[in-house]
Amino acid sequence: MLALSSMVPSRRVLIGVVTGLLFAYAGFIGFLWWTMHRPPEQFGRTMAHMPAPAVFLLAPFETLWTEARAGTLQVGDAAPDFDLDKVDKSGRIQLSALTSRQPVVLVFGSYT
Repeated sequence: MLALSSMVPSRRVLIGVVTGLLFAYAGFIGFLWWTMHRPPEQFGRTMAHMPAPAVFLLAPFETLWTEARAGTLQVGDAAPDFDLDKVDKSGRIQLSALTSRQPVVLVFGSYT
């Protein structure tokens, strides 16, 4: 009959497994942090392949997201230049093209 001590994993194996899991978790968090610092299109493509419940339950997603998208603008700073598709998809419009002709007000929010 096998002795009970031979059935229980040794401390060395247990420490190795725990260490491996910690390194895997740190790698996952690092990859998530790196992904959040990519442009929105790349971030979206990456997140489309992730199992959503795992990401939100296993990682400090909101904290990482808030830090990644915080930016460095202060009150009174000029808005960074960007370009977007027109609503009718007839072309693109650039912020600097608008601000060179007239003042522009940017409103971010939801009306729903």
